[in-house]
Order: sequence, then structure tokens, then C-alpha cells
Amino acid sequence: MENEIDPLWHLADTLTVREAAALIAGYDPADIAWMNDDLSSNQDWPRHYPAEASLRGAVLSGAIKSEKASTGKYHHIRMVGEESEGHWEPLNEISATGTRINVDDLREWLTIRGLRTGFFFPTATDTPDYLDARDPRYAPKLAAAVRAWLAVTDTGKTSPKRALVKWLREHAAEFGLSDDEGKPNETGIEEVAKVANWQLGGGAPKS
Repeated sequence: MENEIDPLWHLADTLTVREAAALIAGYDPADIAWMNDDLSSNQDWPRHYPAEASLRGAVLSGAIKSEKASTGKYHHIRMVGEESEGHWEPLNEISATGTRINVDDLREWLTIRGLRTGFFFPTATDTPDYLDARDPRYAPKLAAAVRAWLAVTDTGKTSPKRALVKWLREHAAEFGLSDDEGKPNETGIEEVAKVANWQLGGGAPKS
């Protein structure tokens, strides 16, 4: 059961593990604030269990930086009047409601894991990773070659390479193929055009 998420959650710089897991799963954290640590018993929010379990593991392993808060178990020893006297035993578990994660670190971890849609990626598109300038492995020249190849479908009476070079000159700034003054980098453009060129024999297209 997915619900509407309050957009004000986008203002948060840090989130608890529980809040982050809810947003990843598509739920408003306010709707599951009552949830106990027996995640598998919450049938109304089935996507929350794998999200929080994954985040807990990432925090424990150090894959995500966090401000950890640990859980503990209370051992009763005796009653002193009407109050219980005992001690807390630390457990090797994190507190999902006390441990906090930086949103930027969380977004980076999600990207590495291949999850680039949902609450933390509101402007996500269907653009392939190799054409997405936000991708950590984005290569401008590769993107330029692919874009040019896709754009130049009719070369007219000129050769494909010349048509590709023309297109690349017109879009040089988009792919870092121009200098500070906006002048196209002819060497870089030639290199990219060679990659995108599908007529390796050269010359104008045969009629």
C-alpha cells in the first residue's frame, strides 16, 4: 500500500534509518512512526521490510556513513520500592529510530546500488546511464558520440563523418568540446566523429 508522501520531507538533510527506509519504499514516514522493530510483522507496509533491512546492513558494514545509535536489552535485577533496578546490555544492533543518515550519502549509496528512481530522485528520467551527466561514470565524449549518431540520420549529399562533425560543432559546449571562449575543440570533435561514423570507407553516400 503506497501513499502520498509529504513533499516537506525533501527539506531534510538527515533522516533516521526508519524514515529513509519508508521513503525508499514509497511510504510517508509519519504513517509508520508507530512501527516496532519486528519489521516482518507489518503486513500493511510490505516494501518497508527489505528497505530497512538493507539500510541496517549498510550502516553496520560502513557502506553508508551514519551517526549510529545502538539498541540494548534491559535486565531486571530487583525491585526497589515500586521501581525496577537493573542494567542495560548493549546489543550489536543499530537503532532504526536513533541512527541518522545524511541524505546525500544515502542518495549516493542508492545510485551505486542501481536504484535511481523514487523519492530521492524526483527528476529521474528514462535516460540511459551513459547519457546521464549525473551518473558517476558519465563520459562526455561517449555521450557526444551516441547523441551525434542518434541525431544524424540523413546526411544528404555529404559523408556521414562530415555530417557528424557539423552536428558536434553545433553542440560542442554541451559535451565539453569547446574552450572557455566557446570555440569548438576540433581535435576532440574529430575523435568523437570517428567513433560515431558508420561509413568507415569515407566519401559521400552512394546514390
